[in-house]
Amino acid sequence: MKSLLALSLSALISLSAVAAETKAPAKPDPAKGQEKAQVCVACHTADGSRGLAANPILQGQHAEYLVKQLTEFKAGKRANPIMSGMAAALTDGDMKDIAAFYNGKKAVEGAAKNKDLVMLGEKIYRGGIMAKQVPACAGCHSPTGAGIPAQYPRLGGQHGDYTEAQLVAFRSGARANSAQMSAIAARMSDTEIKAVSDYMAGLR
Repeated sequence: MKSLLALSLSALISLSAVAAETKAPAKPDPAKGQEKAQVCVACHTADGSRGLAANPILQGQHAEYLVKQLTEFKAGKRANPIMSGMAAALTDGDMKDIAAFYNGKKAVEGAAKNKDLVMLGEKIYRGGIMAKQVPACAGCHSPTGAGIPAQYPRLGGQHGDYTEAQLVAFRSGARANSAQMSAIAARMSDTEIKAVSDYMAGLR
């Protein structure tokens, strides 16, 4: 009888341990993310909106994409000395909280600046460049530039200068954390990159 009780007690303890291990991870907390994002303010402004064009707008960006980028900065898969240093101190939970904070903000609207290239930019974004096997950007990033959560980032309203710099980096190999984008950018000229980057800034 005592042996049976001991076995039952042992089984209950084991089940409790398994339940504790399989407990659902904590839900991302935007309020905590706002506190943790104070170090981001200098480059991305208080809410991730329209700061310097050299830095990306984070407001309204998909949380999954932001977590992926922070993770890859920390791991060295995406090279940037400033962001690598910032991400190094973040835990997975910190990244998710910060991403939830920025994702919870309403995406900002921007505008194209180069009227001479806007038609070329629209043509590339919506139809690609068939002769170079460059696919339409809208196929992955949506017709409005809203992107697809967990897969493709929001590009509509992003600084044209920032997007241009990233495409150039993909083309040169300086940014190597997306084989798909590296292959696409490799087939594009400076003018084509500039045109589509500027066009996307005005998407909404």
